[in-house]
Amino acid sequence: MAAVSGLIRVMEKAARKAGGKLRRDFGEVEHLQVSRKGPADFVSKADQVAERTIYDELLHARPDWGFELEEGGTIEGKPGMPRWVVDPLDGTSNFLHGIPHFAISIAAQEPKLDGSGWGDVIAGVVYQPITDETFWAEKTRGAWLQDKRLRVSSRKHLGDALIATGIPYGGHGDFGEWTRILAAIGPQVAGIRRFGAASLDMAWVAAGRFDGFWESDLAPWDTAAGCLLVREAGGFVTDYRGRSQPICDRQVLAANDGLHSKLHKALATALKG
Repeated sequence: MAAVSGLIRVMEKAARKAGGKLRRDFGEVEHLQVSRKGPADFVSKADQVAERTIYDELLHARPDWGFELEEGGTIEGKPGMPRWVVDPLDGTSNFLHGIPHFAISIAAQEPKLDGSGWGDVIAGVVYQPITDETFWAEKTRGAWLQDKRLRVSSRKHLGDALIATGIPYGGHGDFGEWTRILAAIGPQVAGIRRFGAASLDMAWVAAGRFDGFWESDLAPWDTAAGCLLVREAGGFVTDYRGRSQPICDRQVLAANDGLHSKLHKALATALKG
């Protein structure tokens, strides 16, 4: 097992502290104070408390770093310092409906050396409070589930592959585009799953539970940690054109080497139609 760095310990501590509060609130889900944030996009009191908990922990540990928060927006840090990219509750709709499939995602991202924007994600944690699983990765140091090294699946044939996706809903995503991709990929694979938490979908690709994943219209906090997890587990993450970016969010295609090329071909063909 790789020695757990101080950076990962800080991230895991913040995730577990917030996760304990989410587990408590999940047991009282019917009593949560819920407000509308947008079409079919809810934010709960639990979500806000979790984000504040994570923010306080990370700020205490790295006071010069900035933040990109799902609820709190952008908080600038000291120039030249990294930033945290945080989703305090990925899978909010699952949470509010009493479905025990949601996660906390925290990533650390470096600025580009020329100061023109943000560069590589250097560390990521995806924590699933209900199963108490911590998926984590550091740049060049591999991906892990607790103390177990993660590898993407070794399946080579689409007919054996289980693929995850996210389905457009209420004001989010392009349903026509997604339908064309589904029509191209669905008949070729062993199954398609939609569980409703992109960070976990990508963590599960890294763990070999899923063989691939595609989705569009996401945000950086949904995928920042997941992109690093898949790559450090030996997989590939690109947009629909095959371009690799530090954080793929508007378009995400993740899989092992062999399946990624086949999925990309099917997806590209679908989008040409």
